[in-house]
Amino acid sequence: MTHQHQSHTPQTAVVPRSARRLRRGHAMLAVATAAGLGLAGAGVAQAAQAGAATATPTCAVSALNASFGEGLAGGMNHQGVVLKLENTGAHMCVLRGFPGLGLENGSHRTLHSTTHWGDTWYAKSPAKTTLTLRKGQSAEAVIAWTHANTGTADAVHASYLQVTPPAATSHKTLRFPQWVDNGDLEVTTLAYRIDVTP
Repeated sequence: MTHQHQSHTPQTAVVPRSARRLRRGHAMLAVATAAGLGLAGAGVAQAAQAGAATATPTCAVSALNASFGEGLAGGMNHQGVVLKLENTGAHMCVLRGFPGLGLENGSHRTLHSTTHWGDTWYAKSPAKTTLTLRKGQSAEAVIAWTHANTGTADAVHASYLQVTPPAATSHKTLRFPQWVDNGDLEVTTLAYRIDVTP
């Protein structure tokens, strides 16, 4: 009995051209979808970062307590005081910049005054920075003025000081029975701590 040896050559399957186009289209769609998801993920991450950066609000006037700290005195009729703004609210908040100041008489009528932002007689103004205050934390600024009492022309006799926190449209009022030459007040920017020259 004769055995015939037959070699079987595998045949390459013939794929119709339309099917090849369809496969290529699916592959391109998969790549595009993956790229789109990557971009979407990056966008979500960026949005989350931006949201985190803006999540802490500016301190509301109602959430701040204003008070005076150390009193400062010196020669040449100079006088000053450390101003403190404490976060008494339930949440963290931020402050950045200079407080606004104003003078009032005993009837709480606004008096003529000019506030100068920057260095004072007692302290150099720190660089402006964003201060994050947790509940109970405070920021401070140094206020300075000169006084020669009634002996100076245009001296302003104040009873109260208006303190407007940065970015606010209303103010706190502190007792301030002082003579202020020409109504001129100097104040530094707010910082966690400011070194003063007594």
